Amino acid sequence: MGKIASMEWFRVPPRWLFVKITDEHGHVGWGEASLEGHSQAVEGCLDAWFARYKGLDADDIEHIWQLSWRTSFYRGGPVMMSALSGIDIALWDLKARKLGVPIYQLLGGKLRDKLRVYAWIGGDRPADVETQARARHAQGFRAVKMNATEDVGWLDFPATDIIGGCVDRVRAVRRAGLDCGVDFHGRLHKPMAKQLARALEFGGDSEPFKSRPIFIEEPLLSEHPTGIEELKALTSLPIALGERLYSRWDVRPLLPHIDIIQPDVCHVGGISELRRIAAMAETYDVALAPHCPLGPIALAACVQVDLASPNFAIQEMSLGIHYNAQNNSQQDLTSYTTNPSIWTVNDGYINMPTGPGLGIEIDEDMVRRLAKDAAPWVSPGFIGPGGEVREW
Repeated sequence: MGKIASMEWFRVPPRWLFVKITDEHGHVGWGEASLEGHSQAVEGCLDAWFARYKGLDADDIEHIWQLSWRTSFYRGGPVMMSALSGIDIALWDLKARKLGVPIYQLLGGKLRDKLRVYAWIGGDRPADVETQARARHAQGFRAVKMNATEDVGWLDFPATDIIGGCVDRVRAVRRAGLDCGVDFHGRLHKPMAKQLARALEFGGDSEPFKSRPIFIEEPLLSEHPTGIEELKALTSLPIALGERLYSRWDVRPLLPHIDIIQPDVCHVGGISELRRIAAMAETYDVALAPHCPLGPIALAACVQVDLASPNFAIQEMSLGIHYNAQNNSQQDLTSYTTNPSIWTVNDGYINMPTGPGLGIEIDEDMVRRLAKDAAPWVSPGFIGPGGEVREW
């Protein structure tokens, strides 16, 4: 038992939002509420909930989750669920640290000793991917992900070679000795998505597996479930999505039409909801591959659920991702913690963390110092040749 004594948030570079909760006995937990491009909105929601939850029992994680969901009336969505994520993760960390065990022990225990991971290459406008892939291989990765294309029109024409360029880049990554996930990033609309999916599956030559990806991600936005259902009938490539779904209720209608669910622990309501989504996906024979291009707290939270989920497949991690280097930021996945070696990749895997709570130790002095002047991250965007706004 221990009542919540204080709750704080810290906006830190490159684009993360950390949460710290302390109980009346001095026990501390850290969470992450990052919502890329919308930090101020989440911060306002956190302020409102902090005022409401001070004095509640920090052990009552599910009660606080349900308060946030059911008494909000207007509930769900990226802002409220990201704020809830930060609180939920911090409460799990606090409770497990108080008990002296990793969070996965409170989720039923581990099912594996190490986790398969992948990293990003190519940036928002994918280029020089073979060189970057070889660098990732040298880091210990055996799988990567990259954007399928730059910005794309609703219907681009064959002369632009959008499709051939993507297939060539996947082949280049395969030549570098890595498997590759291809992220459509919701940039494509149905006229282009179905062509690209078919090209990636069959490769256009006698050796199609040289261009075959591990999965295609967000081939269409999740707001188009009928289009996703049609696309699934056209290709045998595994379809992955989920980063823009914010609860189990958002996920449920799409589970019959996808192969891999990619919920983001910072956007779905934290460890509590990620765990529920993983279990629900298992009943549809859908694999779990959590989305995580964010900070070390978010990744540590994903890892705790991954270790306890039978349908876990692979974990995204943000080590060296292009977003971390924007705006002259020097911060990366290994920042803000005193034990960054837990993210060392060996032959495509990271080892299971063994420390209490999230398994990471936060450098609070660094967090407070860099939070003082941290500007909110602004999402980039794409403008087409006619001046039209395109999907980013």
